[in-house]
Amino acid sequence: MSTTTFAELGVPEPMVAALGARGVEAPFPIQTAAIPDALAGRDVLGRAPTGSGKTLAFAVPLLATVGRGRPHRPRGLVLAPTRELAEQIRREMGTLAPSVGRRVTAVYGGVSYRPQRDRLRRGVDVVIATPGRLTDLLGQGDLTLADVTHVVVDEADRMADMGFLPVVRRLLDATAGGRQTVLFSATLDGDVAELVRRYQRDPVRHEVGAETPDAGTARHHFWRVVRSERIAHTAAVVASSSSTIVFTRTRRGADRLAERLGRRGVRAAAIHGGRSQRQRQRALKDFAGGRVEALVATDVAARGIHVDGVEAVVHFDLPEDEKAYLHRSGRTGRAGASGAVVSLVLDGDERAARRLQHRLGLSGRLGSPEPSALASGGELLGERPRPEARDGQGSRPRSGNGRPRSGNGRRGRAPARRRRR
Repeated sequence: MSTTTFAELGVPEPMVAALGARGVEAPFPIQTAAIPDALAGRDVLGRAPTGSGKTLAFAVPLLATVGRGRPHRPRGLVLAPTRELAEQIRREMGTLAPSVGRRVTAVYGGVSYRPQRDRLRRGVDVVIATPGRLTDLLGQGDLTLADVTHVVVDEADRMADMGFLPVVRRLLDATAGGRQTVLFSATLDGDVAELVRRYQRDPVRHEVGAETPDAGTARHHFWRVVRSERIAHTAAVVASSSSTIVFTRTRRGADRLAERLGRRGVRAAAIHGGRSQRQRQRALKDFAGGRVEALVATDVAARGIHVDGVEAVVHFDLPEDEKAYLHRSGRTGRAGASGAVVSLVLDGDERAARRLQHRLGLSGRLGSPEPSALASGGELLGERPRPEARDGQGSRPRSGNGRPRSGNGRRGRAPARRRRR
């Protein structure tokens, strides 16, 4: 049974070697689907679950094809909704860029302007940026986007949720005409669809996984609890699962919960928009390194946290809707790994919890707290029957001329779907 390689996708040999040095030998489905089209200069529209390898799906062709930048004039631009995601992309691209003689940098808020200005003045080929800091630097004359010929918009749906799309549109309008635009999103409707219509030219579309993929491999538990016992139940989940992310509604709530968990002997750290970038990076580093057992976060961090091996997510405060639930819950059960998601439901929240369960396709059961059953109990998303998919979803990938493409022959991975718009 043959397996596609990066070299067979058209990736330059020095970059193939750099990937191999990191132990990355075989491309994931979204990479197999998207890389050849992006290398060919096509606009690409992609949907893929968290942990599926989508960063390399755009980073590899971008670095392989982007031209050299000049001082203050980059040639490639990657837009990300959060500081953490921008930094993660920078690290990923930074390990590959030297293999093809390219320079990358990230610009985002919460840190000093000076180092970012210095790097832009020396000249870089690709800038990875959050919309706010990039707008500030443009306004202060530290760079121009007029030479940008390659644009990536990552997690476009999260951009829409955070109210960034007007700024994103202004930034895209400032780039070169005829640019290549690659867009990735967990959902492809609503405001994201408008972004596609306005800024992409006949994009080839690639989709991997289910429509609600972010939390599909985790077990979901909804526990009835009284307010005075929520902290004790949260501590019990952490004791059972060790590596746990806990979500609260407010910054103050996150700080207070982290402190109270600490009093119970749980090593916890808070991460939210009110903390400095250094504090946020330190919390993430300590969590990834096992020095912190519980990361207490607000929704602003839900998409920015990318840490492997998270065993559980706790919704200390219920999220506002199913989209926020999926964004939060997607921090565990990544790339097919197991995980547990626990929602703490107070007396006054039962109706909201049942409405959330219905929209997620769950049974609506509200159980009693049982940390020992986290690994074996609960439900998987989609266990309840759902309406059949429309518009040919679930079909085999197709080539640009409409003929079916052969599969990649690999076991245990979701098939990629490809169709022209």
